[in-house]
Amino acid sequence: MERSKTASYLGFARRAGKLTLGVQAAATVKKGVFLLVADVTVAKNSLKEIEKLQKRFGCPLVFTEDLGGMTGKASCKLAALRDEHLAAAILKENKEKE
Repeated sequence: MERSKTASYLGFARRAGKLTLGVQAAATVKKGVFLLVADVTVAKNSLKEIEKLQKRFGCPLVFTEDLGGMTGKASCKLAALRDEHLAAAILKENKEKE
């Protein structure tokens, strides 16, 4: 199976220490979030929390399938990306898919 570019970019961010995984962990980040990546299977209540975080950080929100597989954390439903360049690369890739 071919690894998507989004998965690669998330892996780069994780190794660089620029990725926060989970809704509760993302809520503890003070500033500097450039992109939120949510799993398409996120629950309604978690989605409400994610939308609040999106407003707080003023950043885009994208949805992907199998976020847990991409990040190596099986039950992960949200990834907060704190690297501006990797966030821009993921946004660019998602626009190309549309």
